Amino acid sequence: MEKIIIATKNKGKLAELEEPLKALGFVVETLPDNYPEIEENGTSFEENALIKARYVANDLKCIAIADDSGIVVKALKDAPGIFSARYGNDYDLLENETKDQRNNRKLLDKMKDVPTEKRQCAFHCAMAAVFPNGREIVAHKTWEGRLLTEAHGINGFGYDPLFFDEELNLTGAEMPKEVKMGRSHRAKALKALVQAMGDMLK
Repeated sequence: MEKIIIATKNKGKLAELEEPLKALGFVVETLPDNYPEIEENGTSFEENALIKARYVANDLKCIAIADDSGIVVKALKDAPGIFSARYGNDYDLLENETKDQRNNRKLLDKMKDVPTEKRQCAFHCAMAAVFPNGREIVAHKTWEGRLLTEAHGINGFGYDPLFFDEELNLTGAEMPKEVKMGRSHRAKALKALVQAMGDMLK
């Protein structure tokens, strides 16, 4: 069976991605814990996903999949965007505060004077598969929503507690995993990528 490396050390991300890839007949692994950090110096979600996937595919000589994702807020001229994971790095961490919570605190701070009708936002995910022969596939999907003024829910991660899906009347952090997997930007991008890889393997 051919091996795919998910270009992350995040076991939660592996859990989201491995099942559909295994269904195509692949053995799925993440990067080893001691693998060096890959610098993401692209100017878009697609560029960053390809940077990671190309590096791993070339280095480990196997199929590599990487994603770059984040939240885009219309009122902030599409910030935090590709800087979503490190958006709050210029804020001091409070006692017992996680980095995700710090990012959320900064975002709420920047949006404190913005009315409900102007709080549109969207999650973006670009997912890339790079093959040792140089073949590349990229899928980019979004999840539209509205930014709340306070966090709701304990599931999920990142900006999920602030991201409100107006169709379901739930935040990303209030959704059961199976519901989120039917809505999220990452799930949609993975589905498109798996479809393209399946077609290529036929």
